[in-house]
Amino acid sequence: MNIRLLLVGKTEESYLRQGMQIYSDRLGHYCKFSITEIPELKNAKALSRDQIKEKEGELILKSISPSEELILLDERGKMFTSVEWARQMEKKFLYSSRDITFVIGGSYGFGNAVYERADDKISLSKMTFSHQLCRVIFLEQLYRMFTIIKGEPYHHE
Repeated sequence: MNIRLLLVGKTEESYLRQGMQIYSDRLGHYCKFSITEIPELKNAKALSRDQIKEKEGELILKSISPSEELILLDERGKMFTSVEWARQMEKKFLYSSRDITFVIGGSYGFGNAVYERADDKISLSKMTFSHQLCRVIFLEQLYRMFTIIKGEPYHHE
C-alpha cells in the first residue's frame, strides 16, 4: 500500500519544509510514502473564492486515480485521538489494498466536486491552522499512527 500526501501550493517556509522532510524520512520505514504538490493558481486574485476552490478541485481530481482512496483533511471531518485514528487506519491496512491519498487543500478549502469524490474526511482539531502548518502537523500524526500500530515507544499515554 502506498500513502501519498497531496498538497495545493508549495510549502513556503523553510522550517516547515524541514519538518516535513524529517517526518517524510521517518515514514519511509513504514510504507511507500510520497508528497505531491499541485502548483498554486496563477492570477488567483482575479477569481472568487468559489472559482478558486473549483479550479483547485479540478487539479486535485486530475491527480487522483479512480482506484485511490481519497481522504480530505477538512474542518468538517471526523476528529480522533491519535490512538483512535491509529486503530481505524490499522483496519484499513488489514482489509484494503487500495493506495491512500490524503489531501490538504488551499486556503479556502475544497470545492463540491472534491467533496463528492472523497471517501472520507478527517479533522486535525477544532482549532483552525494554516494549510501550510497542517502539513507538518499531519505528517507528525501519520508517523505517530505507525508507531502506535507497531507498538513503538514514541507515543505516550
